[in-house]
Amino acid sequence: MSRIHEALKKAEQERATSDNAPQISPDPDPIALDARVNSAATSAGSSHMSAAAPVAVMTGDALLDRTRRTNWKPDPKTMLFFNSDEHIYGMEEFRTLRSRLYQAREKHPLSKVLVTSPLPKEGKSFVTANLGQVLVQQQGKRVLLVDADLRNPHLHLTLGAEPGPGLSDYLRSETDEFSVIQGGPMENLFLIPAGSKNENPAELVASGRMNTLLNRLQPLFDWIIVDSPPAAAVSDAALIANYCDGVLLVVRSNATPFDIAQRARQEFGDNLIGVVLNGISTLPEYSQYYYNAYGKPNGHGQAMKMK
Repeated sequence: MSRIHEALKKAEQERATSDNAPQISPDPDPIALDARVNSAATSAGSSHMSAAAPVAVMTGDALLDRTRRTNWKPDPKTMLFFNSDEHIYGMEEFRTLRSRLYQAREKHPLSKVLVTSPLPKEGKSFVTANLGQVLVQQQGKRVLLVDADLRNPHLHLTLGAEPGPGLSDYLRSETDEFSVIQGGPMENLFLIPAGSKNENPAELVASGRMNTLLNRLQPLFDWIIVDSPPAAAVSDAALIANYCDGVLLVVRSNATPFDIAQRARQEFGDNLIGVVLNGISTLPEYSQYYYNAYGKPNGHGQAMKMK
């Protein structure tokens, strides 16, 4: 343990004692500790610390070693990138969506993305799960999926993952963030499921603890993709959007009423970065050429495009 680490702990203990308050835990939170140590190292300068003195920094890899590894059983018919086939219907559209997100990232900070839809059963969990899969196809990219639909959680079913412990358990302060993160068979793809049921989900997601969770985990992941309840039905999506950098709105072709889609779009204002049209029956001409040339659609995927 470094001298700076020891000095910080001692100073906090002395300050707590002088204020007549309980002393800090002997094992302070690793993320908060890293931030204090790095700040102290920056302000100390070379005159107070030799170049060889180590700074106690816990890396993202070390922190994620504390998460659980579970045996996911994803449905290969809808989880496109768990297949060995590189030309399944819909895969190229998700690669295009990935490119659009990176283009948006060039214009403003974008790492926490909320995925929602105006109404239920429009494919938001399908889009969330496959977007996470296509993002980790790029070497070294680490992605966290968060099921924030505490009313009707579906993301763990889509991925064939364990239902908990999860987000609701963390928001009720019953566990820490690393106990709710689970990893599956796909490298660098992680999930926080919704967890146990709660009678007041809106109050849970509106708490500052939701924002704290996303901010604490953001440095450990290249992307955090949050699946939320439908925007037109309940207020949860609008609340969670305040904690994210942008919103993707999923609408279903020939199913989502136009006025409801417009109302959901206006709900997010400038925070809306794109609309994903899901379940289209006819692909653009260039996409038809791709699938005709490299493989026929398997009939199970859902074609989509982003506007």
